[in-house]
Amino acid sequence: MADYDFNAPRLFVEAPLQTGAKVALDRGQANYLLNVLRLKDEDSVLIFNGRDGEWRAEVSVEGRKAADLVCVERIREQGTPYDIIYAFAPLKHARLDYMVQKAVEMGAGVLQPVLTQRTQSSRVNLDRMRSNAIEAAEQCGILSIPEVREEENLERFLKGLEEDRLVVFCDENAPVSNPVDALAKLGNKHSRLVVIVGPEGGFTDQERALVAAHERCVCVSLGPRILRADTAAVAALAIVQSVLGDWH
Repeated sequence: MADYDFNAPRLFVEAPLQTGAKVALDRGQANYLLNVLRLKDEDSVLIFNGRDGEWRAEVSVEGRKAADLVCVERIREQGTPYDIIYAFAPLKHARLDYMVQKAVEMGAGVLQPVLTQRTQSSRVNLDRMRSNAIEAAEQCGILSIPEVREEENLERFLKGLEEDRLVVFCDENAPVSNPVDALAKLGNKHSRLVVIVGPEGGFTDQERALVAAHERCVCVSLGPRILRADTAAVAALAIVQSVLGDWH
């Protein structure tokens, strides 16, 4: 990834990608390429759809306001994303936008809003979440767009988890203050994880008991300071990826 060209324009598209395929752009994408970036006919763009890897495509201008892209060559294979569910209590507006973007950058494969007793915002704009996820993937060279799931009650979410999925429960009351030590004791890389971060008011004792009752659960603290929920997302996923995930 060190040699990756981050200066090249990059777009997420829905269409299948293969050599010679013509990809129609929507009005916003065409405006961005033609009027914001001022690209010309046959200029190069990187495109991906989350399924077929990343491709170099050339701009095919259709008048002043419309353009298509033509796939030229695949430059990266798709690969399999790491299986991390990031479960979080929804936040409001800009802070939720930030948290979604950072979770995507940190490698979350599923974004799962969970409703807790102290959740401050129970209404989640899933389209906005997906737009933020796509934007983060476009800017950071990420090939897979995380699945954005509808909000779900914490208890129902926990009951629906696979028994073999490791639950990393971020709880300020965790008995082990060093999260790296707590996770390192689990041994090698785990293929299926869920990271749970609560609301600003924290989890209730009842909710703590619900999470801890999962077949495979490890409770971790995120250090000696109280973190805001959006900051906790970055801290938790960084720790998990460095000890158990694809940074390991």
